[in-house]
Amino acid sequence: MNKRKILVTSALPYANGSIHLGHLVEYIQTDIWVRFQKMRGHTVYYICADDTHGTPIMLRAEKEGITPEDLIARVHSEHLEDFTGFHIQFDNYYSTHSEETRYFSEYIFGQLKSAGLITVRGIEQLYDPVKNMFLPDRYVKGECPKCGAKDQYGDSCEICGAAYAPTELKNPYSAVSGAKPVSKSSEHYFFSLSDSRCVDFLRRWACEGDHLQPEAANKMREWIGDVGENKLSDWDISRDAPYFGFQIPGAPGKYFYVWLDAPIGYMGSFKNLCEREKIQFDEFWQPESDAELYHFIGKDILYFHALFWPAMLENAGYRTPTKIFAHGFLTVNGEKMSKSRGTFITAESYLKQGLNPEWLRYYYAAKLNSTLEDIDLNLEDFVVRVNSDLIGKFINIASRCAGFISKRFDGRLVDGEQFQVLQLLVNERFVTWRPDVIEQAFEAREFSAAIRQIMKFADEANETIHELAPWEIAKNPDRTDELQRTCSLGIQLFYLLSRYLKPILPETVQLIEAFLNCAPLTWPQLGENQMISDLLLPAGHKINVYQHLMTRIDIKQIDALTAANTQSRAPSAQDSPIKHAEKQQHAIVPIAETVSIDDFSKIDLRIAKIVSAEHVSGAEKLLKLTLDIGNEQRMVFAGIKSAYEPEQLKGRLTVMVANLAPRQMKFGLSEGMVLAAGGGNAGELFILSPDAGAQPGMRVK
Repeated sequence: MNKRKILVTSALPYANGSIHLGHLVEYIQTDIWVRFQKMRGHTVYYICADDTHGTPIMLRAEKEGITPEDLIARVHSEHLEDFTGFHIQFDNYYSTHSEETRYFSEYIFGQLKSAGLITVRGIEQLYDPVKNMFLPDRYVKGECPKCGAKDQYGDSCEICGAAYAPTELKNPYSAVSGAKPVSKSSEHYFFSLSDSRCVDFLRRWACEGDHLQPEAANKMREWIGDVGENKLSDWDISRDAPYFGFQIPGAPGKYFYVWLDAPIGYMGSFKNLCEREKIQFDEFWQPESDAELYHFIGKDILYFHALFWPAMLENAGYRTPTKIFAHGFLTVNGEKMSKSRGTFITAESYLKQGLNPEWLRYYYAAKLNSTLEDIDLNLEDFVVRVNSDLIGKFINIASRCAGFISKRFDGRLVDGEQFQVLQLLVNERFVTWRPDVIEQAFEAREFSAAIRQIMKFADEANETIHELAPWEIAKNPDRTDELQRTCSLGIQLFYLLSRYLKPILPETVQLIEAFLNCAPLTWPQLGENQMISDLLLPAGHKINVYQHLMTRIDIKQIDALTAANTQSRAPSAQDSPIKHAEKQQHAIVPIAETVSIDDFSKIDLRIAKIVSAEHVSGAEKLLKLTLDIGNEQRMVFAGIKSAYEPEQLKGRLTVMVANLAPRQMKFGLSEGMVLAAGGGNAGELFILSPDAGAQPGMRVK
């Protein structure tokens, strides 16, 4: 087998909140894959870091009366403790607030600037005159311009769901100081993502290559456009002081936007590891590198990792990722995590309740595949599956057989002729136990498929032990050899299953290695002419006395867990743990109040074709859209100028609210509303698009 050199990263958790069970989907998925590759003998480095820059970090530190450096140091320690508690085994867990990340940020910026891909232009933003700072959209509040609801954020209304620009809020105020913000211009630095060099490269890399999952590649085609099109906008990569981050060289008062230096933090963390372990950094990051580079991320940050990041690397003279693996979100009991229902569960609280972290590692593995599908942590199913699979099937094999081996045979498995008979039995009855199928599933991140196959093997082992019934054999003194052979068979099958499960259950398998008195388990590998029996423990091997390996989950533990995490209010943008920087800048708002089906049916949503789009003279955020809804055309002013150029929109299908009361604006009459998701900044706002086949005028139900 050819040995591979592999560098693996997980997305960087933001240093402004706790790790929760939703975050752990990604880190557990990555850790399992890394452990599997290391078991196969490849050279693998798994690195990560805290994402530490941005306005939220600065404001939280100020609120707590400490420096940002003190805050991120404390959170780093908390995050690492949580990850360690769930057996996430990083080769390096670092911080983006490091000299290594600063160096690469400045170098990449310099290379992009030399290539003519950095431009400077003025923009208008809301400014807090008391705090003397420009305000991100989520730090402006006021009355919704659509429904009049008070205390709404600067990008969307939590009551009516309307999206708008911060400047459209009525009676706006700063969420930081309470002062009335003023409009102020500032020069910002932009990465020219719309440049043909970037567009042509990304179309080849993201759309035509095999670097992304099919669903992700399709999304890239939608964002980039077909050949001859260019839907990409330039990317604002600077922020004004005060800001916690790296200052842009030669630009006093200007700082790199957190999403520029966050992925560069992968390089910074690896460089730190290289210096410590004498690893050659260039072997992994130069364009001609034969090493593999994999990023595991949530689908919410695909835009940043599959567009900005490879375009930056390509034009700065570095290699690009081998593949980007995106995964879906976590729901609990079929719904979004909720503090009021006790399902917004932190990693710390899970561990403090005494729950085994490997229960969760196994359950996630049983649900995960290689797609972008969301997975659900159904707490009732969690109890049933763990108790049934891990205790009732896997651990049960050892507990049924080990006692007889220890008490009757001094811990010795069969040898000599008896071992040969056992080998023949294994090769006849367990010929399908070759590792190939499971190995392929692990490699492809189809962990649920691997679990199904492993548990199928476990069922076969239990059926065989039940059929042979060593507890009955033990009653007859004349069947001693048969008893030792039968129990040895059970231990050998348990040994094989343990090798398959080690990437998922590393701590339990470490206990198993001690019980089996064997060397650390590696991944089982068979040549073409080898048999399953070639993977067994040697003849006459001596095991140690069996000790309890894992307990069952008591439903009372789950009840206590949800009770410990229940709060009487819904999560807010200020206190919800946030995974990524852009989610901190534009945090997910709570679900609005429940409406009846009758209320919902009053909203007439229609498929609309964008006939034309144009800039509006004097409007900072608006584009004027002419929409075809089948039997007529409507004019709509949409606050999407920051995310789209007019030419990107012409001919596209979208969704509009067709029966919204017309609104007279100073620019003209707006006859509806286009639906969009996200915040208001470029790259963070997405108009909704229907599936292929939808026609203008169709009603959305």
